[in-house]
Amino acid sequence: MAVKCGIVGLPNVGKSTLFNCLSNAKAQSANFPFCTIEPNVGIITVPDERITRLADIVDPEKVQPTTIEIVDIAGLVKGASKGEGLGNQFLGNIRETDAIIHVLRCFEDGNIIHVDGSVNPIRDKEVIDFELQLKDLETIEARIQKIAKSAKSGDKDAQKIKAFYDRLKSTLEAGKSARTVEMDEYEVPMMKDLQLLTSKPVLYACNVDEGSVVNGNDFVQEVRELVKEENAEVVVIGAGIESDIAELESYEERQMFLEDLGLQEPGVAKLIKSAYSLLNLQTYFTAGKKEVRAWTVQVGATAPQAAGVIHTDFEKGFIRAEVMKYEDYISLGSETAVKEAGKMGVEGKDYIVKDGDIMHFRFNV
Repeated sequence: MAVKCGIVGLPNVGKSTLFNCLSNAKAQSANFPFCTIEPNVGIITVPDERITRLADIVDPEKVQPTTIEIVDIAGLVKGASKGEGLGNQFLGNIRETDAIIHVLRCFEDGNIIHVDGSVNPIRDKEVIDFELQLKDLETIEARIQKIAKSAKSGDKDAQKIKAFYDRLKSTLEAGKSARTVEMDEYEVPMMKDLQLLTSKPVLYACNVDEGSVVNGNDFVQEVRELVKEENAEVVVIGAGIESDIAELESYEERQMFLEDLGLQEPGVAKLIKSAYSLLNLQTYFTAGKKEVRAWTVQVGATAPQAAGVIHTDFEKGFIRAEVMKYEDYISLGSETAVKEAGKMGVEGKDYIVKDGDIMHFRFNV
């Protein structure tokens, strides 16, 4: 399944530096490449050591990790919701993404001028939030107008929908994003149908100086406090340091650099994993001599749905799934050994896929 995240942020917060770091395969992995679709769009691998360990055992002709598409969304200025600058293009680009990576400047540097004259990540966040909320408010008001007549006439379904829209309108008017609204189960598809900009899950990437990459700083703490009620994650990242890491030639050099800083992995790797988790995604694997491959599915996906990610015919003609646990495969050392140990499960249509499952599908079309 294709997954797309958009990077947003005001000028001079480190957004483009971060995108360039993400665009460099060396910042992600010792083994897997990055490819560019357009100057501001890239496909990056989701760091996962499990696929490397599987490939070491299987020795396949090809290894294919799971990926996320990253879009560097530019053009935001105050007034974007009214079409100022590249506002309409900017907002349209966000609408097409599954999640937002919002880069906030959380470092002082007299050599890098802030567009508003001082470093204040809370203010910067509010500038972008305000533009998105205004655009969503327009969307909601138009929907309320459409449904109002039916609701007034006594249509029960229309009254439910309007009540939900009214709640959203009040939230947005209060300066809060749609993702903060608590929903009943029947309201979830209504929210999805609206395609609101502020309903998308968001990951705040706090761009810090070298001394703050391990524990963050006061700016980061302020951001964490502010976003507690949102469907959001906060990741601390030093875009400048990530840029330095990306320049190093070997995987070993990069690991030594990280150890000197007190980090276990590059910040961009942590950011990608967080985005993956934020979207409620998980990975299952297929493993054979021709290819070891990671596949992306939603948490809670059934075996037929997982099969459908490979090909729609697999889902339509699903018969069963043969499932091995990653830990069993690694500890026993081969598919044959897993079978002989009685550890391979045969699962039907109701099986819920677990993160790390290694699967073979039987189907008939």
